[in-house]
Amino acid sequence: MGMMNDDQAKQHGIYTKHETMGNGERRFRLLHEDGSSYCRTESTQGAWQNSHFHKGITELYVVQKGWIAFAELTTEDKVQIRILNQGKDVKVKPFLAHNIYMSADSVIHTIKYGSSDIATDWFASPKLDEHTRYLESMDLIRWQE
Repeated sequence: MGMMNDDQAKQHGIYTKHETMGNGERRFRLLHEDGSSYCRTESTQGAWQNSHFHKGITELYVVQKGWIAFAELTTEDKVQIRILNQGKDVKVKPFLAHNIYMSADSVIHTIKYGSSDIATDWFASPKLDEHTRYLESMDLIRWQE
């Protein structure tokens, strides 16, 4: 038993990918070539991510610090938004268009699992973006009241 370095992990299909997103979020990822992954996301300011859905991957979002707004597009093309505070979570099944607004200085953990026979199981949802992009922090805080 002992520590593994990154090259040894890659032999098992595991790799890391860390980046700063355009909205200022810092993402620290541990990924497997089968599409499953873990990601810690730290926000620096309140901002939306990008609306999307997956065809074979399920996502679990867990709020460690701060709060997030979870937006989803229902099968009737209606938008539902829930505010999730510290300690809360939401599970997102395949084909559900969704988006996350992270409040300033928040931290979430995202676990992706399932199976997908396509290389990139991430599909944009412009229709949901149309409904959420204009909502800012104060709008969302009022939403939960």
